[in-house]
Amino acid sequence: MIINHNLMANNALRNMSINSTNASKAMQKLSSGLRINTASDDAAGLAISEKMRGQINGLNQASTNAQDSISLIQTAEGALNETHSILQRMRQLAVQSANDTNNDSDRTAIQSEINQLTDEIDRIGNTTEFNTKKLLNGDLVGVNAEVKGTYSINNNTSIKDLSLAAGVASNIANSGTKNGAITITKISVGSGGTAKFDVRDTTGSAITGVTVASGVTSLTVAGAVDGTNDLTLSGTFDNMKVGESITVVLNKHEDATSDGSKSITAQIGANSGQTMQIGIADMRSEALGVKDSSGNAIKVDDKYAANAAISTIQNAIEKVSSQRSKLGAYQNRLEHTINNLGTSSENLTAAESRIRDVDMASEMSEYSKDNILSQAAQAMLAQANQQPQQVLQLLR
Repeated sequence: MIINHNLMANNALRNMSINSTNASKAMQKLSSGLRINTASDDAAGLAISEKMRGQINGLNQASTNAQDSISLIQTAEGALNETHSILQRMRQLAVQSANDTNNDSDRTAIQSEINQLTDEIDRIGNTTEFNTKKLLNGDLVGVNAEVKGTYSINNNTSIKDLSLAAGVASNIANSGTKNGAITITKISVGSGGTAKFDVRDTTGSAITGVTVASGVTSLTVAGAVDGTNDLTLSGTFDNMKVGESITVVLNKHEDATSDGSKSITAQIGANSGQTMQIGIADMRSEALGVKDSSGNAIKVDDKYAANAAISTIQNAIEKVSSQRSKLGAYQNRLEHTINNLGTSSENLTAAESRIRDVDMASEMSEYSKDNILSQAAQAMLAQANQQPQQVLQLLR
């Protein structure tokens, strides 16, 4: 018999310590509801679940971002709804003014309303904002926003020889575009009339000279179109009848260089680069063609001008319609994005739960077992500590 080393007590103490530690861990898991509370619980599982958590949080925030983007789009689309109403009223006034039952004073009154309506279109375009970000003034024109330019000139007087002033470039070229071949896809002139074109870049250098006869519908103009040398057109149109018009539609063959600074970038994913661009064209009166560069509203003060104004305002209506259609498409896309993000977040949350969450029933069984073993070890330790006292019997 020995008393310096009570091996039975040491064994009971060791097992009691192990059981107490296990019971403590089980209690921590039961109280937190998590299987992994520290890295020591499951080092690999912790790393995997934290990565999943980052994705889940990112997906949830991306869904919120998409909802905010929809709110922005709805703000812009709501403003354009009023712009549409104004343009419809302007078209009605132009049709009214084109009728010769009106005298000069009547047309002056109509022109006055037209002036006010174009000013209101500008006010809407300049003041429509979302979170202090202006939406309709051209700041958010976006990527490839101007892929087509239309320039029209009408013979509203008795003069039959008209000149197309240079100034189409802003409608057909974006800064940064290289080697932009331009196709003139539509040329409308009076019956028997001719159109002579002089095509130059902004430096004044001639690119090529073109003569277009009546009825020609396709013509390619090759030249470098970039921020320095935008393509411009000038032309003289002969033998036009009063009220006839000339329309030149210019299509850019190559996509414009993306300019992220001039569009809304919506972060619609959990990771870097998962974005979409939202572009909104300039929706003010000059960009719509109902006001000239000098700030003068479209003229309806005589029957010829009013007749031409009907077509111009109709083009403006179609441009606003096109922009509203794009905004609607953006919104529909974002709604699908939100649905997808919600599904992905739900599935990842389920996967993260399987790694991270504790099975309460299973862990309760473990805790009960460890707790019982810990109490049993305490009892055995008490018994082992009594063993050395038997030596006293030898001393009697």
